[in-house]
Parts: sequence; structure tokens; C-alpha cells
Amino acid sequence: MLEIENLCVSYGDHLALSGVSLRLEAGEVLAVIGPNGAGKSTLVRALSGVLPVHNGQVRFDGRDLLAQSSQERARVMAVVPQAHQLPPAFTAWDTVLLGRTPYLNWFGQLSPRDEDLARRAMQRTSTLHLAHRRVGELSGGEQQRLLLARALTQAAPVLLMDEPTAHLDLQYQVHILDQVRRLARQEGLSVLVVLHDLNLVARYAGRVALLVDGCLAKCGPVDEVLTESVLSPAYGIPLQVIHSGQHPTPIILPAP
Repeated sequence: MLEIENLCVSYGDHLALSGVSLRLEAGEVLAVIGPNGAGKSTLVRALSGVLPVHNGQVRFDGRDLLAQSSQERARVMAVVPQAHQLPPAFTAWDTVLLGRTPYLNWFGQLSPRDEDLARRAMQRTSTLHLAHRRVGELSGGEQQRLLLARALTQAAPVLLMDEPTAHLDLQYQVHILDQVRRLARQEGLSVLVVLHDLNLVARYAGRVALLVDGCLAKCGPVDEVLTESVLSPAYGIPLQVIHSGQHPTPIILPAP
């Protein structure tokens, strides 16, 4: 279990996260939503160690992650960051193998198991056919899928994802999120995913955490958080949540 207690993060004098407390269970997909500037990406970056934490605790199975080294934390948490430029000269295969860095010995030698994990991750993300291509030759969507493959290669029990469907067409959005949900259910992976598309949240999340102005406004099951009374004031526009017997999940649209 990942426990986040009273987490506070500052950018200079600006408090970006204030007193955020969450629990993430094994096998769970927790979606983090909220308007721009709410602190969603800040939460992922703080948990992964990219940003210093001003106050609060982050524990995994009782262990204080904030007191651990970056290598130790990387064995617990794998991160799919927002799309960014990967080293263009690297091959896709080399990029995905970087996920095994926290486990390498002093000589940096890769084992057959390391390569097997990378191969399986690329199969799951439909990137194995790109293995020998240079990253600089790939589209933004292909690079985003490589970021996920790299994270899966890390074989950590917690997966943090910051807008993993960015630059992906609808086919790969569904494919990637289907894979992530399956890994959570079948292998007990704990997934915290930042998403802007509320309809994807409704389809794939088990619970939803709503951030507003750096504070946790509400956290609970999908049907408790994805409601008109909760979402409309948070996003500052009237929203309607449509329930239909033909669809197992609600549909969220701007109100007419």
C-alpha cells in the first residue's frame, strides 16, 4: 500500500500542494483529476522525487520513501512522465532497457531477465517492432508508448502516470489503458494516473481524486466524484453527467 499523508510542496512562496492525503492499494487504479494548475503533475513529481517535499510523509508498506535513495525509490515507483523529448540517438530498445537501471550491478551488466522484461513490456505496448529504430525517427505517440514500456520494464509495484494518453490516437489510448488496468487486476500493480479526459477516467478508474488549487477537494469511487455537483464548481463550467442503460460508465459533457 502507498500512503500519502499531509503532503505539501512549494514553488518558492507558492504552495502548490497543501495537506494532500491519499492511499493507493495494490491492484487499484486511482485517477487524479482537476483543472489546470490544480497540482496534478506536481503530485507525481513530488512522489517520484523530482520535487522536494516541504512537509508530509510518503510510505510504501510502512517504509518511508522520502528517506530512501533515488535508486531505492525507483525499485518501488516507476514513472510515465508527460511527453518529452527522449534522447534522439538512442534506439527504442536502449531506451526501454533504461528501466532496469535501478537493478544493475556496478558494471552495468544486463541479465537475460532484464532483456526479457524489456521485451515483454514492448510487446504489451505494441512497440517491439520499433526496437531497432532511433528515437529521433519516432512520432510523439510512439515515444509516449516507449515511456510506458520503460516504466513497465522497471517492474516496480507502483506505477505513476502523468497524462499517459497524450499524443496517442484513440486506438492506442484504449490499448494502453486496457493494459494498465489489466496489470493492476492481474498482477496487483498500484496505479496512480493523471488524466484530463473525464470519460477515460469514468471508464478505467476505480477511484478518483479531485485536486483544486493544490488541495484534495474530494476522493472516492467514480460515481461519487464524477457528478455534476462536484465537477461543475471544480472546473468552473456547467457539466452534465449522463447515465445510460446502453453504457456501463457515465458520459461527461459540457452542459448545453
